[in-house]
Amino acid sequence: MEKKSKLPKIIAIIAAIAVVALGVFVYFHFFFVYSSGVNAGDINYFQRQGVVFKTYEGKMIQSGFKAAGNNTAGLRSNEFKFSVTNQQVADSLMRYSGKHVELRWKRYMGTLPWRGDSEYIVYEILSVED
Repeated sequence: MEKKSKLPKIIAIIAAIAVVALGVFVYFHFFFVYSSGVNAGDINYFQRQGVVFKTYEGKMIQSGFKAAGNNTAGLRSNEFKFSVTNQQVADSLMRYSGKHVELRWKRYMGTLPWRGDSEYIVYEILSVED
């Protein structure tokens, strides 16, 4: 009889640990800012896209080149793909296509559908040059 009374307690403890572990994982994967920084380059495109969640997505071409891969020859441009959640920043970037900009961003470990397709979320425009 004593063993049966311990089983519900063990199940409850395991369930509580699983819920806490899931909560910690979700926080660190989707809401914890992994890194932040500034990138500069020319805005290649900036658009609003999505079927259910309309998000702002952009691509910036940074100056310089990087190797195409470990075993392949050639060069490719440094592309910085990003998302924007702030409406004012998005409205400004819509007007800056083809201009050289400096953007401040936050990086998350994972993406959320309403936050955008990229782990990089731009939240501030530092400078704009023609």
